[in-house]
Amino acid sequence: MKKNRGFTLIEILIVLVVIGILAAIAIPSYKNQLIRGTRSATQAIMADIANKELFYLQSQRTYTTDLTQMGFPNPLPSEVSNFYAVGVTMDMTATPPTFIITATPIAGTRQESDGPISLDSLGNKGCGTPPTAAPVPTCTSNKW
Repeated sequence: MKKNRGFTLIEILIVLVVIGILAAIAIPSYKNQLIRGTRSATQAIMADIANKELFYLQSQRTYTTDLTQMGFPNPLPSEVSNFYAVGVTMDMTATPPTFIITATPIAGTRQESDGPISLDSLGNKGCGTPPTAAPVPTCTSNKW
């Protein structure tokens, strides 16, 4: 007698269930990793902007909100500009003068749920509602 070869329906269903379980675990984890990676790239750009603002203050005796004056490309690298709107606000009337760099997620992108992050001239790192004046309230989450 000839034996049938191949997979049974039960075996195929078990494989599909295992694949479904692995996908249910892996896909959200991958999305969270993408969000953290983009936030990290943005934080690195923000730290670079803060350093260049300090150099700009020493040479020009003022801060600037124009990133191209500090040598940054317009727009910023796509790994940042596709997901965040990065801006600098300054307060030259304060003693000493201050600035705040804020990165606000662009609506409709994967970073939208991440919320804004900010960095001020004193090195304070914040998250949540963008502050209007330095010092930035410190972040209680693990975003920085």
